[in-house]
Amino acid sequence: MSSGKVLLGVLAGVAVGATLGILFAPDKGSSTRSKISKKGHDYAEELGDKFNEFIESISRKYESMKDSATGLVENGKAKVEEAFSE
Repeated sequence: MSSGKVLLGVLAGVAVGATLGILFAPDKGSSTRSKISKKGHDYAEELGDKFNEFIESISRKYESMKDSATGLVENGKAKVEEAFSE
């Protein structure tokens, strides 16, 4: 089994456990709903931050690859022009 699947299983277990713990806690219903709502909002913010970090990482890699490709094209063009000028 891959480590990614194990990690996903562990995270799912933690999420289910936390949800069940909140649902069976001896708090009032309104308090429990408030806690669930707050946790959901916190998780959504964290997921948004992670997504933005991912997009920035992909953008940096794209720019790096684009610069490398441009350099290779310019180098190849210079070599072709040099070969034809001889």
